[in-house]
Amino acid sequence: MTPIISVQNLTKTYANGFEALKGINLDVEKGEILALLGPNGAGKTTLISIICGIANPSGGKVLVAGHDVVKDFRATRGMIGLVPQELTTDQFETVFNTVSFSRGLHGKKANPAHIEKVLRALSLWDKKDNMLRQLSGGMKRRVLIAKALSHEPDILFLDEPTAGVDVTLRKDMWNVVQELRASGVTIILTTHYIEEAEEIADRVGVINGGQLLLVEDKAALMAKLGRKQLILDLTEPLERLPDCFAGNGLTLEAEGSRLTYDFDADNEQESIATLLTRLGENNIHFKDLSTRQSSLEDIFVALVGAGK
Repeated sequence: MTPIISVQNLTKTYANGFEALKGINLDVEKGEILALLGPNGAGKTTLISIICGIANPSGGKVLVAGHDVVKDFRATRGMIGLVPQELTTDQFETVFNTVSFSRGLHGKKANPAHIEKVLRALSLWDKKDNMLRQLSGGMKRRVLIAKALSHEPDILFLDEPTAGVDVTLRKDMWNVVQELRASGVTIILTTHYIEEAEEIADRVGVINGGQLLLVEDKAALMAKLGRKQLILDLTEPLERLPDCFAGNGLTLEAEGSRLTYDFDADNEQESIATLLTRLGENNIHFKDLSTRQSSLEDIFVALVGAGK
């Protein structure tokens, strides 16, 4: 299947010599949700800006549904909706009018029924006659999403869409994203909230220093790089581990009062059972045990640290 977005050896160098992007290669499949993670200045917004036609690349190219974003700007821009980080809205315009105006900017005929559908999906219909200046920050961010959806795009870019909104509103917006994906919209999301990527993304990309460190299926990434640990609180502290436990992933911590065991998730029961039996045979007893699995945040921090 031909990807809906194909980024090929993309570079961006500014006049002062700063390399914002260093040979990015990325394919995005139609109908998926891709989360792009990275610290401030990593290149996320620059990448999105080039795909959306807001900035020009220094090298490489980007294809959207087979169209070059530089040579076929009109064709590609009409397929894309962008929700920027900044709350750039006309403070003295009504919600309904500003969303309708965005549709017109993309050359689409007026369609009040579609605008109503979008506003209802984003819980904005009861605010349709309010001026933007009367809305809360979270509601203004919903309006930005409505504007991006006004012209019925095939691809939606969400650049930090839930920055500064409360947890309840954030989860409501996650539901909207899932509904959009179900309707066939391809979604590329940048976020600082790693739980956001963990909750809704199909694949995760990690960018740092203008380089794409990896792009992986979320579940595969966590299976490959996530750690599973068994934590044992010992009945009595140990001065040291017996030599027979050397090199098997067992670590003595908390001044000898805790053992941490990194184990293979594929052989979880056998590994733990074997360990507990061996501990008992060596007269090492525990009063409590718990398990922990690495989150996407742990993996992200490790990858970004390794990429510095």
